[in-house]
Amino acid sequence: MISGETVNPLLDEVERRACRYFYDHSNPATGLVRDRARANGPEHRRVASIAATGFGLSALCIGDLRGYLPRGAAKGRVTRMLESLLRRVEHERGFFYHFLDMPSGARIWGSEASSIDTAWLLCGALHCRAHFDTPAIRQFSDDLMKRVEWRWMLNGGSTLSHGWMPETGFLPYRWDSYSELMAMYLLAIGSTESAIPASCWDNWARPLRSLERLTFIDADAPLFTHQYSHAWFDFRGRTDRYADYFENSRMATIAHRRTCLRLAGQYPCYGADLWGVTASDSANGYRTWISSGCPANGTLVPCAAAGSMPFAPAECAAVLGAMIRRFGPRVWGRYGFVDAFQPDANWFNPDVLGINLGISLLMIENARSAAVWEAVMSSPEAHRGIELAGFTVA
Repeated sequence: MISGETVNPLLDEVERRACRYFYDHSNPATGLVRDRARANGPEHRRVASIAATGFGLSALCIGDLRGYLPRGAAKGRVTRMLESLLRRVEHERGFFYHFLDMPSGARIWGSEASSIDTAWLLCGALHCRAHFDTPAIRQFSDDLMKRVEWRWMLNGGSTLSHGWMPETGFLPYRWDSYSELMAMYLLAIGSTESAIPASCWDNWARPLRSLERLTFIDADAPLFTHQYSHAWFDFRGRTDRYADYFENSRMATIAHRRTCLRLAGQYPCYGADLWGVTASDSANGYRTWISSGCPANGTLVPCAAAGSMPFAPAECAAVLGAMIRRFGPRVWGRYGFVDAFQPDANWFNPDVLGINLGISLLMIENARSAAVWEAVMSSPEAHRGIELAGFTVA
């Protein structure tokens, strides 16, 4: 147990099972983490995602910290993963492809060299460097950070491109409005080798939305846009000239919960302790449920609450407890909660998704101990990015 922490056996077990996913489903040769897997039973799909791999690096730190993994196992696994990412896995100017073949590290599905997904990988590497602090892990992490050509990803503009493809060049989309982008910009501004101008922090829009008697910066996007950057960067007590982003995400979470509760008459499964949707599987395929236009068709997504744990800890923990009490093994398996379920339609996803387990794991750990935040914020890159972007302590 972390000193001073309140014991919560359910949260501990959610974390333990999520760490098991990232240990079981990283390839021994490349270290790449499987994009998704069966909640129970054998798994043969070989598609990895670089974002899930970033979460996987942090998961190994948490597993080591908490004693979920055999002593020394996480450190050895991280060392091999970072070396492989540096020397074996396909990339373009330091940017990794969104989806990769697990055994070979080669690009698949015609996916893009992704700026945002590379950012999650780098956040995981920073976490490992701070947590393990061995010469090899420091060197591999440093080399991964220095290899990324952030200025190239500007593509002559003042905001970062979404990515690049060898067949067609840069994607036509830019990170020019509020979303999960904050950690990526702070890494790019704080880079030692290819920093973008600090003024880029001011170049993305921050549209305000009024919802459920609250006003906050928002996007027409799933709830995870208010979670991902907060998984690694600690915005508590810090403000720039525009906002207190931790408070902003707290308000977005509360507004999302209230929106779900208003739909309880339409979807009987929704209630004070059962709410939350974000990007996930559904009975009709993968969906990106919009957090403010909200809920869909009565689907529930456990990582909506689990990934918001620092913003509304009591309300979010109550959701996880209620899900287990009401649905038991239909939603709870080897790696924790299934990705999504729609109880009114008797649909329970047979899969778990790496990124959704990852955001649940990291945000629960931050709510319990702040360990991920403390590790990443100790890095020179994070400190430099925060300072150059104009943050001050409130």
